[in-house]
Amino acid sequence: MADIEGAAVPERLLITRTTTGDGVGIVVLAGEVDLDGSSQLRDVLLSCVQSAPGTVVDFGEVGFLDSSGINVLITAHRAAEARGVWFRIAAPQHAVERVLQLVGVDTLIGCFPTVEQALAA
Repeated sequence: MADIEGAAVPERLLITRTTTGDGVGIVVLAGEVDLDGSSQLRDVLLSCVQSAPGTVVDFGEVGFLDSSGINVLITAHRAAEARGVWFRIAAPQHAVERVLQLVGVDTLIGCFPTVEQALAA
């Protein structure tokens, strides 16, 4: 099952949500995660953690992540913890991975090189 959430800001952020056979949510992002798209991303991630036993956010096609995107990730992680489900990040490109490391998000939220590894963890 795939739901295309559409561009949060045309040509800036595309959000696609799919569900695995066992109900795990996979949110695939493409573009830039910044203030313009963070509100829609927050809504999608919070919806996912409320309905799925686990959520993986695929950053493979994201070239930029700012502080508003980091805040969205932390909010979704906390919501997942409160519900007793897991929340993971997968496939961040080098620039995004560096931001996650600089602010310590990688120590709070599990970060994995691939979606498959995030699902298997």
